Amino acid sequence: MFEKDAQSDHLHPDTLAIRAGHQRTHEQEHSEPIFPTSSFVYESAAEAARKFSGEEPGNVYSRFTNPSVQTFEARLAAMEGAEACVATSSGMAAIMSTVLGLLEAGDEIVASRALFGSTVSLFAKYFGKFGVVTHFVELSDLESWKAAMTPRTKLLFAETPSNPLSEIADIRALADIAHDHGAWLAIDNCFCTPALLRPIEHGADLIIHSATKYLDGQGRAIGGAVAGRADLVKEVHGVVRTCGPSMSPFNAWIFTKGLETLGLRMRAHCDNALALAKWLEAHPGVERVHYSGLTSHPQHALAARQQSGFGAVLGVEVKGGREGAWSVIDATRLLSITGNLGDLKTTITHPATTTHGRLSDEQRATAGITEGLIRIAVGLEHLEDIKKDLTRGLDAL
Repeated sequence: MFEKDAQSDHLHPDTLAIRAGHQRTHEQEHSEPIFPTSSFVYESAAEAARKFSGEEPGNVYSRFTNPSVQTFEARLAAMEGAEACVATSSGMAAIMSTVLGLLEAGDEIVASRALFGSTVSLFAKYFGKFGVVTHFVELSDLESWKAAMTPRTKLLFAETPSNPLSEIADIRALADIAHDHGAWLAIDNCFCTPALLRPIEHGADLIIHSATKYLDGQGRAIGGAVAGRADLVKEVHGVVRTCGPSMSPFNAWIFTKGLETLGLRMRAHCDNALALAKWLEAHPGVERVHYSGLTSHPQHALAARQQSGFGAVLGVEVKGGREGAWSVIDATRLLSITGNLGDLKTTITHPATTTHGRLSDEQRATAGITEGLIRIAVGLEHLEDIKKDLTRGLDAL
């Protein structure tokens, strides 16, 4: 786990993405090294005892202390404006570790219905087995959040923008609701990243990341992170230390290098996505485009106020239901048919049968996941080539 270093407070996030977190070794390397080691050695038994007990800072075992991982944690914490950060083996591991670290049987979660399918399953099925109850509410209906709060509520959880319908959480309002009831607010910042949104500035206590997505940006590795208040992250780190959902040093190095270009990539992703969203909205084969960058989006003003960009994920409802959606997907030759997102390469998938396929029909309906919905994560190919690839299927509807 990394805890905040005050020297980075005055630097822009784009600079922090390149400079923060790296402590040069005696070799005086310019680029961040990789430490692919499981353990560390000591000069004496007394030094080992001091480091194992925490009396003296230093590396103990790569399950919970590794210099490559700590560099990534330090850099991401600085970019998010967080006090601390702990890296995990995946985005789902980040969510799991947060709940295991902070909640116990009898506690309750209030969460948005507009969540990634695996997150819904984790909350509703697995945490429920151990006595942690989750109440799902409409993301944009603040009154429903308030109504779901009880004396046992400990955590509010939301994605913003949501996957895949681009719904926007009013972070400040949710933070006020949480804090008025003695609870914490966790925001999944996967779609915006700190390049476009820093939830702590709006009152969030914790930030969840799937580093697999835009933090890497090239689909090379799996990882996650939790950033936020140091006292809360310390409890999450305890889970990672004990249970072992740890990030590997090699993956941490990949994510660290990915952060260096995050600002540039996110701005380019946003430009491509907004242009494509406007084009799709005007296409006769498209019934609706869900993207907060469009003025037609019901929360466009909130997104514009809260974020510095609108992200790169579009929810596109096409004519013809599942048959129409599958025909558009299958007609592509350039776009990658995959459930992942955040790559330089544009990806396309059918959420109802992939990312949200394990949900019940009722859960999908409640979350707005229709059979005609396609998710497009817009990459950095030339815009005209992306349009051309989609036109082949859309024109046939």
